[in-house]
Amino acid sequence: MAGLLANSLGAMLQLKTAKFSTVRQAVSYCTKAVDVSFDSCVSSYEKSAHAPQHNLLDNPADSSPASASAAVTTSENKTHLWNRYNEMKKLVHELIPPGICNILNPANIYSNNEVKLGNIEIYGFDYDYTLAQYSNSVHTMIFDTAREILVDQYKYPEGIKEYEYQPNFAIRGLHYDVRKGFLMKIDAFHYVQLGTVYRGLSPVPDEEVFQTYEGTQHVPLYQMSDFYGKGPSMKQFMDIFSLPEMTLLSYVNDYFINHNIDYDPVHLFRDVSDAITTVHVKGMMYKWIEKDFENCILHGDETYAVLKCLVNNGKKLFLITNSPYQFVDKGMKYMVGDDWRDLFDLVIVQADKPSFFTDKRKPFRRLDDTGSLQWDKINTLEKGKMYKQGNLFDFLRLTGWRGSKVLYFGDHLYSDLADLMLRHGWRTGAIVPELETEIGIINTEQFTHGLTWLQTLTGLLERLQVYQDAESKQVLDEWIKERQELMSFTKNLFNPQFGSIFRTHHNPTYFSRRLCRFSDIYMSSISCLLNYDTTYTFYPRRTPLQHEAPLWIDQLCTGCMKTPFLEEMTLGALRSNSIWMRNQERELTYKLKTGFIFIQLTAVLLNKSLH
Repeated sequence: MAGLLANSLGAMLQLKTAKFSTVRQAVSYCTKAVDVSFDSCVSSYEKSAHAPQHNLLDNPADSSPASASAAVTTSENKTHLWNRYNEMKKLVHELIPPGICNILNPANIYSNNEVKLGNIEIYGFDYDYTLAQYSNSVHTMIFDTAREILVDQYKYPEGIKEYEYQPNFAIRGLHYDVRKGFLMKIDAFHYVQLGTVYRGLSPVPDEEVFQTYEGTQHVPLYQMSDFYGKGPSMKQFMDIFSLPEMTLLSYVNDYFINHNIDYDPVHLFRDVSDAITTVHVKGMMYKWIEKDFENCILHGDETYAVLKCLVNNGKKLFLITNSPYQFVDKGMKYMVGDDWRDLFDLVIVQADKPSFFTDKRKPFRRLDDTGSLQWDKINTLEKGKMYKQGNLFDFLRLTGWRGSKVLYFGDHLYSDLADLMLRHGWRTGAIVPELETEIGIINTEQFTHGLTWLQTLTGLLERLQVYQDAESKQVLDEWIKERQELMSFTKNLFNPQFGSIFRTHHNPTYFSRRLCRFSDIYMSSISCLLNYDTTYTFYPRRTPLQHEAPLWIDQLCTGCMKTPFLEEMTLGALRSNSIWMRNQERELTYKLKTGFIFIQLTAVLLNKSLH
């Protein structure tokens, strides 16, 4: 991948050197009255006769419609805006050569915090959706069974049985307004993303959303959720097993609405929740999986490889799961082998997380090899033994496994990770299976071109909104409309109803906020650990704050390039990358002054980071 990026970059640099050999062409593509004197920067180049004559983009705060009208006519303003639009569109297209998009690896581990695996002595794991990954067939069985329970036991209409499970209807992390029956996506600032609010299978009009929430998209924190995602009128679905529940809620809502049946959304929510709970509590799901491990469990051989690798490198392992002994034992034997318990120092089942992490009252109980409960008092936790219930406080006291030398993996941000990170100082790793699919979409040229042009168009709108004559406003309105269409387009690539689980149009989702807060690292599956040495250090990317150095193409293309030491950084990186680049230093310096080189620098630095 890195080689492909380097080759693409080299071709791009040579192409651009040939194309932009004069000041006239470079300035027309890359700058808009940047506040740097071209005479002082590049004395050997001719000054372009076609360089833009208005300086509105240098500092919009100092500009006014009056000064703009003094320089150019209304018609010329309109022409200028469309010229800038077309130039930027061409530039965006040319700066993304074929093959450059496929640069993210879904098997990577991504870090929110710096983590040194060399300092980790103990690895802990959840079971469901951590050590054991399940196929969509499990969700279909959960949905079908809960649907039957609603009809047969709760006497819901028979017509509900006509609905079949759709794996891609809902996404994880959505909120459900229990009183209104709305399923929706909310961002990190508690704002509802318009266009992602559904009642049943139909989107709720934006006007109704505003009316419902008192004229705003904002949902107050006290309504949204407590620490574990449950509020007085809203629930956040954070569990991967909740996908069938969200789908069933939407289908039953849809049936009642389409058949004009009066119902209370609160009763519906509780009935569906109880039906789903029955599937789990009565062990129905466990029986299905045990009968068909081959079709239900994914990547079992990779789970064995991860555990064996960690043990061979002297790491201690433990398992804390809410699932029962017999189910875990059979699943681990299928994935790892009959001697799977030899790999673990401790195994705790039916732990009742998240209460396990906060409630001191439940003591540990030992299980024998058949899973039967023993009555002896637990004063030590022995390697290879099975335990039930217990609590983290006794666990810490009996093991001494405290602080950042412990790394625990789980899929549920609240039940598995939140308390461990915030209250006990453990390192945490989130398992996010959706990453694999979403990165696949991000790697497509369709998404990359769409997002890059969206960012560029947003930058143009921001910098050129100072043009306020009637014809210019008409142009800007057309751009705003196109921007809305682009945002919908990029959203629908992930999921037509709700988009990406990680982002609203431009803000992180509420799910993403919790992911960053409660996990040090995150990955699509536990098998991603196989790509890293046990002494590897994960370094989080320095994500620029809004007031820091501009790193987006929209800021580059509209003349905001004032990054300290950028020239030295650029030339240093380029010299180490190619002899040809050293011979072009003078021309590269000129391109730097005009702002064009920043895109090339980004690709070079990315290339270096991949090694």
